[in-house]
Amino acid sequence: MPLAMAPFGGWGALAAFLSLLCCRGSGEKAFEGPKQLMVGSGEFQFINCTASCTDPKRLVLETALNKTLLESQTQWKLFKVYNISKDEELLCSSTCGGKQETKVFHITVFYPPKQVLLTLSPTSVAVGTLFTIECRVPAVAPLEGLTVTLLRGTEILYNQTIVGTALSPQDAVVTHNTTAHREDGLYNFSCEAQMDLRSRGGGFVHRVSDPQRLEVKEPVPNNQTVIIAIVIVLLLLFVTFILLCFVFSQKWFRGRTGHYGVYATWRRLIGSHRAPPL
Repeated sequence: MPLAMAPFGGWGALAAFLSLLCCRGSGEKAFEGPKQLMVGSGEFQFINCTASCTDPKRLVLETALNKTLLESQTQWKLFKVYNISKDEELLCSSTCGGKQETKVFHITVFYPPKQVLLTLSPTSVAVGTLFTIECRVPAVAPLEGLTVTLLRGTEILYNQTIVGTALSPQDAVVTHNTTAHREDGLYNFSCEAQMDLRSRGGGFVHRVSDPQRLEVKEPVPNNQTVIIAIVIVLLLLFVTFILLCFVFSQKWFRGRTGHYGVYATWRRLIGSHRAPPL
């Protein structure tokens, strides 16, 4: 996706400047533009140097960067500055009525998202199990202007605005854990990164990752669960066997003690030492 430059920056500055040249009256002040600018690393910027008087003796843009004079009139000059790779200060200098005037343009370099990488881990899951969505945006700055959105089809699953003030480029990583549903296999997962620096004199960048597909399978029995179930059944059978043995032994013992009890009573009554007939 192309970089959309903010007003007074890049092509926006050129369009606004040329429009003003066509429409302003002879008594109006010429277009100057903001003093604070943000430019993508390696990009270009339009700089308009304008004098306060109508007939300056000297009007120059002082910078070590490569520049091209695009257009000029008596009171102003429009330059294109190339290959801005670090923060710079550009100085417009003019001489009006014997007095030197200067205007400083402070340019801050930002690193827009050029690549958005999406990873599903694992790529094949069973229904009801967790999986992780990770989105990585390499080498971006400043982080505070970056928003990362995780999508399932067109549905927003997770949205995060990155917090950070470091101006050096670094990776932005967003992760989100979610549970797999049967319908997840019908959609593409993607990640989009948006960097909006228009309020700071920069531009707006929008990048989207390549889509990823998740394989969703029906849940399968867990081996550990099966083993536990078998152990429980065996324990129940063992306990049942012990109880049955106990019951039968009690019945047998009661039967035996009942027989010998009758035998002892019979002996006392008849006083005989002979065993009773069976």
